[in-house]
Amino acid sequence: MSDHTKLLGVDYGSVRVGLAVTDPERKFAFPLTTYSRRTPDKDAAFFRELVAREEVGALVVGLPIHTNGREGQKAAEARAYGQWLAETTGLPVAFFDERFTTVQAESALWEAGLTHRQRKERRDRVAAQILLQTYLDAGCPADEGAGPLEG
Repeated sequence: MSDHTKLLGVDYGSVRVGLAVTDPERKFAFPLTTYSRRTPDKDAAFFRELVAREEVGALVVGLPIHTNGREGQKAAEARAYGQWLAETTGLPVAFFDERFTTVQAESALWEAGLTHRQRKERRDRVAAQILLQTYLDAGCPADEGAGPLEG
């Protein structure tokens, strides 16, 4: 991964995908957008344009791991989506434990006083931001199984 390109955080969902991006120095993560999935061709065009426009050098895909540390069906889907993103964009993909990011995002948005509709609109991109910031704070581990809750 290049040192002066951004990372794109991806909070995978079968309907919506939350996206966050870092600064070029990879110190801070910022919520970017929530993308509503369409067709594979439209999705591919969206991601190719996004990574070019944002100068993204690598992707971090959230891996929904069960509280017992095991991967289930959703983790398999996230891994398949990450593989598709790698093939689509030509960029490397790291997978990172995303346990509790949606809960943290919902809590932060609730505390900010947002309505249910406002929270729903922002939740996925804020979850992606939390995922990406946690990844940065963990030192951007290369091991795709690494996560913040592992000792």
